Amino acid sequence: MPFEFSLIPDGAPLDISLTVSRTFFCTLIVTEPIEQESLDVSIWGYADGHDFGPLLKLPQQFYRGITKMVLDVSLRQEIKFLRARWELNRWGRVAPTPMFAARLQLEEIPPMSRDTTTKRAVLTAQSS
Repeated sequence: MPFEFSLIPDGAPLDISLTVSRTFFCTLIVTEPIEQESLDVSIWGYADGHDFGPLLKLPQQFYRGITKMVLDVSLRQEIKFLRARWELNRWGRVAPTPMFAARLQLEEIPPMSRDTTTKRAVLTAQSS
């Protein structure tokens, strides 16, 4: 059964050592932005508390909406933890405190079985 995680608003490090595929479908949901500000979100990888830097940087957000991306750390076995980092930027004449209501959710993509045939392989077999 795939794992599901929420990295925002919590932002605490997330242990991914028990995941099978180490590939995640990332969904950033922005529900309440205010004008003249932006939100930058990235996902960072860690092993034993050491920072490896950003693994995935999502597109900068200005408006409400949903952004989806895939994060694959299957070739980076040293990474045991993921953590989201975000930065709010504000500009313009008025100076209210920057505010975004946002969530970042990760859902593990299950590994593909070797027995699973692709649509292309099925079509090739049918045309022969």
